[in-house]
Amino acid sequence: MPLPPFAAIIVAAGSGSRAGQALPKQFADYRGKPLVVHSAEALVDAGANPIVIAIPRGAELQAMTALGDFPQIRFVTGGATRQQSVYNALEELAEFEPSLVLIHDAARPDLPRDVIERLLNGLRQHHGAIPVLEVVDTLLQADGDLMGETAPRGTMRRVQTPQAFHFGSILGAHRGWPGEPVATDDAQVLRESGGDVVLVAGDERLKKVTFAEDFAEARVTQPSPAPAPAPASAPVRRAAEQPPVRFGTGYDVHRLERGESLVLCGVELDHTHGLAGHSDADVGIHAIVDALLGAIAAGDIGDHFPPSDPKWAGASSDRFLAHACDLVGNAGYRIANIDVTLVCEAPKIGPHRQAMRERLAAICDLDLDAVSVKATTSEGLGFTGRGEGIAAQASAAVVLG
Repeated sequence: MPLPPFAAIIVAAGSGSRAGQALPKQFADYRGKPLVVHSAEALVDAGANPIVIAIPRGAELQAMTALGDFPQIRFVTGGATRQQSVYNALEELAEFEPSLVLIHDAARPDLPRDVIERLLNGLRQHHGAIPVLEVVDTLLQADGDLMGETAPRGTMRRVQTPQAFHFGSILGAHRGWPGEPVATDDAQVLRESGGDVVLVAGDERLKKVTFAEDFAEARVTQPSPAPAPAPASAPVRRAAEQPPVRFGTGYDVHRLERGESLVLCGVELDHTHGLAGHSDADVGIHAIVDALLGAIAAGDIGDHFPPSDPKWAGASSDRFLAHACDLVGNAGYRIANIDVTLVCEAPKIGPHRQAMRERLAAICDLDLDAVSVKATTSEGLGFTGRGEGIAAQASAAVVLG
């Protein structure tokens, strides 16, 4: 049965510091894609439109890289608290005047369709609906380090997201909230305003991704694209048993054209010709990016920044390299060293080599002695020898931890 039209909000504005990732956890890799993408895809598949995602200030590039291919999605800067982030997103949605809205946390990537159906059905007779699970463990109040009184678990429920509301009711409840916006739950906000909230069955799959071990477990259990059956006795390789060192290589070529700017390894050079390409065509950085992606088996630069995508036209390759460095960290590794060789007849690389090393080290947050830039000619042979283009070859090593 088709679902009624509804909009959605995804709260993804926190720092996620407990997750121990190299970037906010909502943009960290989880089972092959940024964490926030999982819930966004589930909501898109269920028909949510539009979807507003509350993101941290300054995270626009990360958000666009992860979610820019979804036309239903727009972004809004979150606030200092979860409630403020939701309120900002509700105000962003107000111009669309949706009838119903689901509010979800990016930290819950596995969103079953039947939970969405139960929530929307609950709105037929109520202002709000939330998914809950029964409490099966004994609950107690702590008296410092000592056991205090037990709580009646029979009336207790574990609350999950998404939570569903009539849009006008939840927007009005947030606008009328008294005092500081510190509520950790949108149903609490609605109930404070007098709205009723029905409980529907949640799902254990809606668990939150919170700690570093959640990401490590996901890397261990993520299925291969084409899994081969393993013997029953084969051990499962845990995150701690990943290869301690991995290597990758990269190679790239761009043609030289008059009138183009020439950027190599993040440094702009004064030359009669520049490199032509969809981005700034920094052939050195492009080779390094492919080396890093190769080291963690994360595809190539075209997978992450396709030249067919107009948003990368003229883009600085610094952004590509920073993204590759983030992916290395998400995979549980850190960069040990990078080494790039530029192949060209002109211009002379030697006078600029130190500046290139310093720029690459700054982008990758590496010590200078971990970055090597070399140059050679092809002795007048081939397209580089004829001055038609510049080539670059790079290698990178990453180490666990």
